[in-house]
Amino acid sequence: ILQGQPSQPMFSQNGDIVIGGIFSMHYNLILRKPTFNVIPEPLKCKGINLKGFQFAQAMVFAIEEINNSTDLLPEISLGYKIFDGCSFPLLAIKGAMELINGPEDEMTFNESCSKSFFAPGLIGQSDSTSTIGMAATLGPFHIPVVSHFATCACLSSRKEFPSFFRTIPSDYYQSKALAQLVKHFGWTWVGTVRSDNDYGNNGMATFIQAAQLEGVCIEYTEAIYRTNPRERFLRTVEVIKQSTSKVIVAFVSVVDMEFLINELLLQNVTGFQWVSSEALFSGKNLATEANFKIVGGAIGVAIVNALMPGLKDFLLNIHPANDPDNSSSIKKCTGSENLEEIRNDYTDVTDLGVTNNVYKAVYAIAHSLHNLITCQNKAQFENHKVCLDKNVNFTTRSGDIVYFDSNGDPVAKYNLVNWQLTKEGVTQFVIIGVYDASLPEGQQFKMKNVPIIWAGNQYKVPKSVCSELCPPGTRKAVQKGRPLCCFDCIQCAEGEITNKTDSTECMNCPLEYKSNKQRDLCILKEIEFLSCDEIMGVVLVIFSLLGTCATVATASVFFHFRQTPIVKANNSELSFLLLFSLSLCFLCSLTFIGEPSNWSCMLRHTAFGITFVLCISCVLGKTIVVLMAFRSTLPGSNVMKWFGPHQQRFTVFAFTLIQAIICLLWLILSPPFPYQNTTHYVEKIILECALGSTVAFYAVLGYIGFLSAISFVLAFLARNLPDNFNEAKYITFSMLIFRAVWITFIPAYVSSPGKYTVAVEIFAILVSSFALLFCIFAPKCYIILLKPENNTKKKLIGKSTIK
Repeated sequence: ILQGQPSQPMFSQNGDIVIGGIFSMHYNLILRKPTFNVIPEPLKCKGINLKGFQFAQAMVFAIEEINNSTDLLPEISLGYKIFDGCSFPLLAIKGAMELINGPEDEMTFNESCSKSFFAPGLIGQSDSTSTIGMAATLGPFHIPVVSHFATCACLSSRKEFPSFFRTIPSDYYQSKALAQLVKHFGWTWVGTVRSDNDYGNNGMATFIQAAQLEGVCIEYTEAIYRTNPRERFLRTVEVIKQSTSKVIVAFVSVVDMEFLINELLLQNVTGFQWVSSEALFSGKNLATEANFKIVGGAIGVAIVNALMPGLKDFLLNIHPANDPDNSSSIKKCTGSENLEEIRNDYTDVTDLGVTNNVYKAVYAIAHSLHNLITCQNKAQFENHKVCLDKNVNFTTRSGDIVYFDSNGDPVAKYNLVNWQLTKEGVTQFVIIGVYDASLPEGQQFKMKNVPIIWAGNQYKVPKSVCSELCPPGTRKAVQKGRPLCCFDCIQCAEGEITNKTDSTECMNCPLEYKSNKQRDLCILKEIEFLSCDEIMGVVLVIFSLLGTCATVATASVFFHFRQTPIVKANNSELSFLLLFSLSLCFLCSLTFIGEPSNWSCMLRHTAFGITFVLCISCVLGKTIVVLMAFRSTLPGSNVMKWFGPHQQRFTVFAFTLIQAIICLLWLILSPPFPYQNTTHYVEKIILECALGSTVAFYAVLGYIGFLSAISFVLAFLARNLPDNFNEAKYITFSMLIFRAVWITFIPAYVSSPGKYTVAVEIFAILVSSFALLFCIFAPKCYIILLKPENNTKKKLIGKSTIK
């Protein structure tokens, strides 16, 4: 039941159907006065809200327009009862109860409110908190509440507020618009301030959610309310002063914003770029030259302006004599006032965005009543007649087509505005863009090519980021314990690049490419192989040719002096075969130099394996010949007939054939092939010959090692033979060097990188070849060329004592 003294409507008119209205035509002085040391007093509704009066007159204007219409609700007159909400939720709810209960003399004490239905619809209130209370109060009675300025997204819930409608878009859309506006100007680090009520809390929650989807981070979020003690506002101001973000997003009502601006002015807190919801741009009392110092250059959303033909004349024609019963509690006018000379919020018709929403709200109720009366598809629902027709869209007399979605909200369309100051010191809201939620995603947000004035009266877009954008070649690494927008820029690792600004990860270059020094471009890697064009390759080629020439020269000397005793005594046939194999050993090293190909890879390893076995087989044959020759000089010995020239040739051929078979199997089963090694070095590609079969490669080396070991052992055993016959000690020394070289070759080969692997192998071939050439043939050449007197049969068969 309704308790307390009934309120009298500010404006009323009888009719067949009476529509209710609640507007804040006065301010609650305790909540309005911008000072912080007030003492709580009883509620005082004394400060006149001229904009609220304009809203009320706009409702009257629309009702009179409908009553004069022959198309909408013909033969039915609409009346109205308009109460003052006084910017106080409880008074708004009380006014709503007055409307649904009817006049006091028509009520019975303790009578249920539901039995004295009075108004079929209610228009109001301007703030979300009051409207939520009204919608919750009238919801059980299925009385529609149509608001012109309550934007809280929470009111879109059909489950909680089934009878609520509005002619202003939900904050859900302007929150998205603000998030896209912030992202458009590259602000990823912002602070937020909100009113600590349904409007601010719900609106800011939606903004933060939308902003995070756009990659925007929130440094701080502060809540203020007009009744907070001054210390609370001082704390908010201190947070703003200490912040590193230069952009503040505000979802603050006009009254709360006035308190905050007042404190910011006292402390001279300037230079911050404000981005605000529609409240800042709908209250012209804030748009002063003094406040411009704080919030000048602010951008945000504003309700789209509208034209209302005839409204200005209607507002100016208000006269006490026309409505003697209305406003009886207000001081009477003399009747001689000329409203055309007055410039205030009541007479101002330059910005009728919200006022037009009141006008559309009246038409929404009128069209609903008209549709219910003319409906062809009616049904009974909880003692009420309802129309099952789904069309809830309508057109006003001024030509505006109003569309509602399934939640009872109109389609969102906003102007994006910029708070500027003219040369004359007049503040103005310049349209810089449009947000239209009816358009497809990606086309809703459009900016105009108009100059924008930023905070501090600057023409350059301010910057507000926690961390500067990471340049190409670097990636973002989030700082521990901080939002995603705070990060360090880490240079991409070698072999990785980013060619975009603000990349979160680096991309790997293709295998054939490497990253440049700036790490923003993949460039072709250097191709590395042992070439004749470089110093190391040239040196190795020279030594290879020198070895070949030395071998040929030695062979020439032996051939020229082939009839001399020293040549004959040293088995000239094996000596020439050994020199031939040594020349091949020197020459095979050349196959390791140059760009690897299929043929060069197969040739270099097999040629090396076969020629070295041929060489070692000859050395082994010579060692056996020395031993056999010595044994044949003993009495009764007939050993040499078992190891004559034919047996020597067969031995060399057999040993070499085994190596040839190993190499043939290697080439058939898994031959060596050219390979691009991209793993050993990041910055270059190594062209090398892959072994194909590692087992085959080490089998070739192992076989060479086996033969050299036999040669070394036999030569070592023959080292104490008489000097005149002793070639074994030179073979021993050569095999010692040979084995030392190849034993050290294996770890050096495995550990050497790139082209140095090939160089190590060539070095081993050349050193071991030179060792055989000089150790075996140098002493003989010395005697042949420099000591010819020793090259006699007598010297070679000199007597020796054998024990």
